Amino acid sequence: MHLLVVNSGSSSIKFSIFAADNSSPRSLYEGELSGIGSGHATIHFNPSSGKDKKPPAPVQAQDSVEAIARVVEAVRQYSLPHIDAVGYRVVHPGAKLDHHTRITDAVLHELDEAAVFAPLHDPPAIKIIRHTMARLPHVPHFACFDTVFHQTMPETASTYAIPLEYRERGARRYGFHGLSFESTVAQIREASMTMPRRMVIAHLGSGCSVTALIDGRSIDTTMGLTPTGGVVMGTRPGDLDPGLVLYLLRQIKCDCTEAVNAVEQLLNFASGVAALSGLPNDMRSTRKAAADGNARAQLAIDIFTRSTRKSIGSFSWLMGGLDTIVFTGGIGEHDTRSRAEILAGLEPLGISLDVKLNDAEKTDSGTKPRRISASESKTEIFVIPAKEDWMIARHVQSMLGEG
Repeated sequence: MHLLVVNSGSSSIKFSIFAADNSSPRSLYEGELSGIGSGHATIHFNPSSGKDKKPPAPVQAQDSVEAIARVVEAVRQYSLPHIDAVGYRVVHPGAKLDHHTRITDAVLHELDEAAVFAPLHDPPAIKIIRHTMARLPHVPHFACFDTVFHQTMPETASTYAIPLEYRERGARRYGFHGLSFESTVAQIREASMTMPRRMVIAHLGSGCSVTALIDGRSIDTTMGLTPTGGVVMGTRPGDLDPGLVLYLLRQIKCDCTEAVNAVEQLLNFASGVAALSGLPNDMRSTRKAAADGNARAQLAIDIFTRSTRKSIGSFSWLMGGLDTIVFTGGIGEHDTRSRAEILAGLEPLGISLDVKLNDAEKTDSGTKPRRISASESKTEIFVIPAKEDWMIARHVQSMLGEG
């Protein structure tokens, strides 16, 4: 059985093909189409083994419809067996969908309704789902949601102190990056490691969130109703005083709808580390600028670091200590300095990093948990890759079995 997994973003589509039998799904091919709408879109699609790897090729992809057409064409170019099912990552399912599910007309209707919660994330994903279903009409399609993993949070963590009328409409803290966090828990189990009683996972990349877990189950997380809040991110500000949002709305001299749209764009695409540094959204270039004496870049790094450290520290207090910290995501997995700076000053909590292990080259192609804590550390520290596509493939495999 072969599964196609589609993980779409605002300007790119990541896609993978998995072989799924009675064991855990195995990745066969991985690809990405990036630069959608830029006029310079490229696509690569290569064996997961890394053999016969081809460089990205230019493609025509002015919008998500053209992009998913190029993805389906790429998948069909390989002499692969028939695709048996397609799984999609969807950021926000809204208030009514509370589990990963096969996509039907009713589910698509609910996703359309959910767009009010994630107007920048869900509409492009829904469009891609509809066009992929049209191109692959004879196989089942499944939606996997970033919020499902956080449904174990208690009401005290998920409830906003706002009037009941809006809470009944679904205004609550949902949490995101759930497929990434769930993949960390699954990898710990597959590695036959003891599941930590008290664990914090920091998913750090362009989008960032930190989650507190007891026995592998989410009990609190930094993101809320949308993926805009929490720790400081690449182009998103993280947590803000609600009054600041009102202030921003009053500063924009246009009608109400235009003002809301303008602030929404500002908070999602023109804030965060990029706004603080005045540089493109890339931590490597920000660090290089800081090393060259750019004070704004250094301030951006310091604020990002403090924000993440503050979340880890508060969750440690919430759980009465930490047994394990895990770093994942693009920055979490690859930026040794960010890991070291975030953990600096947390020694009183029993957290101690081994500098050599932290700086060492990753082994096993970076696909297995890697310990970077010092031998005397009371809290174990790991780097574990985010494997959202693998998690989606597992869920699709499970739903096919149930169906």
